[in-house]
Amino acid sequence: MKDTLIIIPTYNNAGTLENVLERCQAQGLPILVVDDGSTDATSSILDGMGTRIQVLRHKTNLGKGKALKTGFIEARRQGYAYALTIDSDGQHFPEDIPALLSAQGERTLVVGSRSQMGAGGGSSFANRFSNFWFRLYTWVRLPDTQTGFRLYPLKALPSLNMLSSRYEAELALLVFSAWKGLKMKPVPVRVAYPEDRVSHFRPGMDFLRISLLNTLLLFLALLYGWPRMLFSRIFLKFVD
Repeated sequence: MKDTLIIIPTYNNAGTLENVLERCQAQGLPILVVDDGSTDATSSILDGMGTRIQVLRHKTNLGKGKALKTGFIEARRQGYAYALTIDSDGQHFPEDIPALLSAQGERTLVVGSRSQMGAGGGSSFANRFSNFWFRLYTWVRLPDTQTGFRLYPLKALPSLNMLSSRYEAELALLVFSAWKGLKMKPVPVRVAYPEDRVSHFRPGMDFLRISLLNTLLLFLALLYGWPRMLFSRIFLKFVD
């Protein structure tokens, strides 16, 4: 799949990053790491990889949404058709990448759906909370709307200018993509929680940001999302 670039946004995940990179390399796809202003040993690890990976760096921490945007723009600039995103904290199995690639499509956003077995109560609640709102906005049921393990069709994505800077950007990207008519394809993937994993999810602040985003998305759904989806369904039914 030479038309696919692995994009790994990372911020202070030096304890797990090298292992993730080595296992991603074994999948035979080109890799781009976006270092979002890390202040730990991340820079040394990336330098040690040499020319085996590409690296882009933010001088300061701008947030995961900005890191993803940087990666998508670079992938498009280099002519890739798809971007496969995976987190650097070790929770995803790079060995599951072929499963996502098998569902690839020009207008399909493939979502790696983690089993919630073993996940912390907060993570499970946050995911159920996010899943509920996503289904309300899009009329699409997904089992895991918070996973960072996804395969994006770059040409079909909505405008990246709509992406916020932080954690909630991935939910917004799913919603805007669904409104644009992209097919959402969940694919079961494994999940692990290494002892040296560093999570940057901040329950208080991030729930607040997600709540504010949900308020905005509800307003946009009323004005744009729901009318567009309803029109599309009526049109398709009429054509059939």
